[in-house]
Amino acid sequence: MTQIPSMMTASVLRGVGDLILEERPVPTPDADQVLIRVHSVGVCGSDVHYFKHGRIGPYIVESPLILGHELSGEIVAVGANVNDSRIGQRVAVEPQRPCRVCDFCRQGAYNLCPKMEFYATPPIDGAFCEYVLIQDDFAYEVPDTISDHAAALMEPMSVGIAAAQKGGVKVGDTVLIAGGGPIGIITGQVARAFGAADVVIADINPARRELAATYGLRVVDPATESTEDLAAHVFVDASGATPAILNGIRSVRAGGTVVLVGSADQFPLSVPEVAMRELNVTGTFRYTNTWPIARALLVSGQVELDSLVTHVYGIEQVEEALGGEGAVDSLKRIVLPGVRVVDNPQVRGES
Repeated sequence: MTQIPSMMTASVLRGVGDLILEERPVPTPDADQVLIRVHSVGVCGSDVHYFKHGRIGPYIVESPLILGHELSGEIVAVGANVNDSRIGQRVAVEPQRPCRVCDFCRQGAYNLCPKMEFYATPPIDGAFCEYVLIQDDFAYEVPDTISDHAAALMEPMSVGIAAAQKGGVKVGDTVLIAGGGPIGIITGQVARAFGAADVVIADINPARRELAATYGLRVVDPATESTEDLAAHVFVDASGATPAILNGIRSVRAGGTVVLVGSADQFPLSVPEVAMRELNVTGTFRYTNTWPIARALLVSGQVELDSLVTHVYGIEQVEEALGGEGAVDSLKRIVLPGVRVVDNPQVRGES
């Protein structure tokens, strides 16, 4: 049996640009929880935003906060109401705790729970630390065919699944995606797995287009190539850029669907264009019930995540990991909380 220490190392955000390593007690699971030794944590744009700006919309870092919400690990202890046969299982973590009793939760839309506690969203700590707790049913066992990194990236994959579901992607569809970053590439793979016949990634950055093309996705430069004749069934914005959103809306056929995943604050929406072409404009907020779908798509090989990992860091290098996120040579950056320093952080292309 794994020996569980009394203390663990955590990377803690104390304020804008202020990260420190701190020793904290290893938490004890409640009756319905499992204790997970964290193996791999993906760096998300939201982590970077909290690090650089101290807030995202109404969520403000007002007290020390552990970032990181894309994670995998191993169950090392369980609460009183959890079968101890779970100890030793490798798991991917859905990093949220809904109340389970509000109208949204009871209707299955627990992502909209007003009392949601979500990892790395103030004041809830995340996973840039050695051990975390989660409710038993939000720790999904993964087979050995899924790596620790891929299991962690089932979280951003869930964003892509939720976008494809919200868009109603079906067999034979044409899907246009703005943004060739991790979410765009993952959403493109998911859309193809859902049966889309033509998946197009639009990105003004040639390096991002080149990376997206390696996944067999069709790429266009929206600065020089029009997409308005695509007549896409579904447009997904994964860029947060107003010009990209407006171009995408013009590229959707009448009756099509526009799914907003990116983080644009505001953009001018032509009501007559939406009304007269009966466009369905919607957003996504996190996800519900997506981990089993993600696991199935990974096991079947329809979606590939390991090659998205371009850089790997130890717990002492979280600031470096956050500082490089979004670079054109970077897709996913990974932090290993159980490792102090990774000597050669760039890993893309290695066997």
